[in-house]
Amino acid sequence: MTASDMGRGMMGGAPGGYGMRMMHLAARPATVSAGAVSLRVVNTGAMAHEVVVLPLPPGQVIGERPTGSDGKINEADSLGEASRSCGAGEGNGIAPGAMAWTTLTLRPGRYELVCNLPGHYLAGMYTELDVTSR
Repeated sequence: MTASDMGRGMMGGAPGGYGMRMMHLAARPATVSAGAVSLRVVNTGAMAHEVVVLPLPPGQVIGERPTGSDGKINEADSLGEASRSCGAGEGNGIAPGAMAWTTLTLRPGRYELVCNLPGHYLAGMYTELDVTSR
């Protein structure tokens, strides 16, 4: 996976001054088999990022979760995250140029991978991961 942005100083309507779709999160491959799934995230941007794994309910489209006044979505249903520079699991964000990872056991279904730092979701930092039966 890669997390990227257009760098500091972006202007726009999203909280934190981030312009819409100025950030990007990409999963490669976008479809994996159920079971143990390791996500390795490389931050190629100029800002810290994270990747939170959330189940995607039937009929829900990525990028449509409501955000609070803090520019973040509710991540109460999180299955795990990669947000520790050069380490596994939770942390304070993946520093620019660093890598993080997490390994989760995922069932077949659709998942939304998001960066939930303030304003990043609104700026386009989300992608879908599809998990199929073996």
